[in-house]
Amino acid sequence: MPVPVIPSSDAQLLEVFSSIQGEGLLAGYRQIFIRMAGCNLNCAYCDTDFSSRPHCRIEDSPGSGQFLTARNPVALEVMSGILDSWVGKTAGMHHSISLTGGEPLLQKTVLLEWVPVLRDILPLHLETNGTCPDALEGLLPYLSWISMDVKLESMSGSPTPWNLHRAFLKLASRSEVCVKAVVGEETPLDEMHALGRFVHAMAPECTIFLQPVTRQNKVTVPAFRLLELQTALAKEHANIRVVPQTHVFLGLL
Repeated sequence: MPVPVIPSSDAQLLEVFSSIQGEGLLAGYRQIFIRMAGCNLNCAYCDTDFSSRPHCRIEDSPGSGQFLTARNPVALEVMSGILDSWVGKTAGMHHSISLTGGEPLLQKTVLLEWVPVLRDILPLHLETNGTCPDALEGLLPYLSWISMDVKLESMSGSPTPWNLHRAFLKLASRSEVCVKAVVGEETPLDEMHALGRFVHAMAPECTIFLQPVTRQNKVTVPAFRLLELQTALAKEHANIRVVPQTHVFLGLL
């Protein structure tokens, strides 16, 4: 008789570090970032390799910028021990834990084991590309905030997955969710209208963050174009903020 396969609760990670959140509703808060390996998209503006690797890096102490190497996959017991130590030594420093990537929801089975434990250490913030609705529902009770990307075709180079985004935002709206869209000078105004109509229909109280694309650590979208994009979006949805990746300009991870 074959031995049954028991799903692993060990995670494929890229890095774990302490920094300032630079995007979305929690911008400015100090967080512990758990960056998970794997991504199901290949956006044209992204130059990061999120593929799994034999080792990940873990900051040796919060904010030190010095990293140790750990073998992948990482056990929950190891991660919870590290985070308990960090929080115990730096009480009040960290606002929350950000589960980020890549796309964290690709490791749904792992997260189902991890989030109840991590949530007892600090509140949880999920950063996601909003294309894995089937992986979200079981995690919702443990998530305090969700930052959902909408992948606009003008920037990603692929058709915007509106149906997946629609199913995802319908679920995510049960939590405190914001929507982020990376925009560039080439982003057409009709994409702003489509984005605004989509969010307003699914989550009318949701904040949309327009994030000008960062290239070579610079915002390359002219101010007048950002104003045009915001104006077009505002015709469909009123709750908008235009915010660049602030951590980039602070020189932070």
